[in-house]
Amino acid sequence: MRTGISFLFLLFAMLAVTAANAQNTGKATAQAATEDKVWIPGKAVPVAEYYEGGQEAMYQAIYKELQYPMLAKRNRVQGDCIISFTLNPDGSTTNFKVLRNAGAGTGEEALRVAKLLKFKAPGYGVDASIPIMFKL
Repeated sequence: MRTGISFLFLLFAMLAVTAANAQNTGKATAQAATEDKVWIPGKAVPVAEYYEGGQEAMYQAIYKELQYPMLAKRNRVQGDCIISFTLNPDGSTTNFKVLRNAGAGTGEEALRVAKLLKFKAPGYGVDASIPIMFKL
């Protein structure tokens, strides 16, 4: 009887260790998948060619810095915000405006992140707009 109970105990312990190991491995791969996944618009954003690394690098920088507003999280607000600005000949940016706002503070956050972007000097002025997606 004792050997049967000890055998069941060992079997249960092995099963628990295996399940915990599989769960930790699943979390690591899921976390790596979410870090690499960045929303990029279907159409090319023309101003992205003046960003170091192109459009993909620009959106990775945007979503690295983006913080979902608490009010938008609480009210489950999702959607895209479009930010318009002027890229000056020397690479500086001015005249920021929120063209489309999803609401609940998302427009202000998109504006804050867009102001952080640094572009290469195009040599002439460019009026640009970039979409920023907020998705829970």
